[in-house]
Amino acid sequence: MVAEDERRVPAAVVFDALGLDYEKAFASSEAHRASLRWLLDRLAPGSRVLDVGSGTGRPTAETLTGAGHHVLGVDVSPVMVALAARQVPGAEFRRADIRELPLQDGAYDAVCAYFSLLQMSRAEQSAVVRRMARAVRPGGLVALATVPLDVEGVEGVFLGQPVRVTSFAAGAFTELATGAGLTVLAEERAEFAPAHPDAVPEPHLFLHCRRPAQ
Repeated sequence: MVAEDERRVPAAVVFDALGLDYEKAFASSEAHRASLRWLLDRLAPGSRVLDVGSGTGRPTAETLTGAGHHVLGVDVSPVMVALAARQVPGAEFRRADIRELPLQDGAYDAVCAYFSLLQMSRAEQSAVVRRMARAVRPGGLVALATVPLDVEGVEGVFLGQPVRVTSFAAGAFTELATGAGLTVLAEERAEFAPAHPDAVPEPHLFLHCRRPAQ
């Protein structure tokens, strides 16, 4: 567990407060489940997968472990980590900050980060994607999802919780992935309305990538 400075506290606070409400709000995302199917179609049996921003463990870790893969989920929220460990006992979950978590080069067959970068600065997002790209083996897979908006440090409300959001427009996010050395194999866009009274429809972008073979 790494110490969190003031810059890191809000994300943990937000998701501690949301708990299972986050899962309920996004449970009907067919685009997210389609992204998981994309991974499952390409992963060898018993693959090692890192789930960055693992939340409650559903649907990502639950889907992957249910298919026989070995999942490590990391999240800054202790509430989310506790929920995930209870809901998906077949996976391992750890409270950690991906910006500082030691990652061995090529340690995973796949890494996924679904909407878990949005409270980082642009420089931090770029650095994290580069770290994830190195963490997968040559030929390994990386799945990324974001809300593709050209915003930086914007104060807003997410499911009733105050947040500060930074993101990239769609083209710039794709360039972020390719700049990290990844080959973008597919881009999927969707419009999604979270099931929450304080939510509004939002655009979603999923990138399905591969680390080039040596």
